Amino acid sequence: MEHDTSKKLAAEFIGTFWLVLGGCGSAVLAAGFPDVGIGFVGVSLAFGLTVLTGAYALGPISGGHFNPAVSVGLAVAGRFKPALLPGYIIAQVIGAIAAAGVIYLIATGKPGADIGGFATNGYGVNSPGQYGLFAAALCEVVLTAVFLIVILGATAKRASAGFAGLTIGLCLTLIHLISIPVTNTSVNPARSTGPALFGPSYAISELWLFWLAPIAGAIIGALLYKILLSED
Repeated sequence: MEHDTSKKLAAEFIGTFWLVLGGCGSAVLAAGFPDVGIGFVGVSLAFGLTVLTGAYALGPISGGHFNPAVSVGLAVAGRFKPALLPGYIIAQVIGAIAAAGVIYLIATGKPGADIGGFATNGYGVNSPGQYGLFAAALCEVVLTAVFLIVILGATAKRASAGFAGLTIGLCLTLIHLISIPVTNTSVNPARSTGPALFGPSYAISELWLFWLAPIAGAIIGALLYKILLSED
């Protein structure tokens, strides 16, 4: 059992590492390169692709959460053992920090390097579109709730086999297309924590929101699905 759990934790570490490296890495290194880069549409697609590829490669081992809010939501919905939550969350956060460290080393590996916002999340003056605290919190709660509903529906027994990873990846892409201007998109506390440790100082002071709102949204989404849509 311990050996099986260690594999699950390793998969969550690798999957979250890949999500942050691919998603935040594209934002830091490619979004505006050199003058016209992939833009926020490309970054949105990058986040979706990391979850899509990670879900198919690592999902059979750990479930492919790669996100503390998703793990909490799945536990609330009865799809995940609560006893595994601490280990999953720790593995996810460490994976995100490791990926952010790699991005930082790459981004600073040229003369005159400027990491800018380093793909961090923020609200108010630190929001890409200058959206305030309430708007940012509402956006993160609602979109994470929808994300959990999509995850639960796509992985239900009645769902078409083999399409869950594609559905979830496309959902995350759409979430980023909506919310990058508002918060730079979190819906994932681990994703927010990694870059915050290497980015501007405001990212740490505002990090609380990007733990609280996604987890609250995940719980709401899980309860809505369980009450209104569950097969049970």
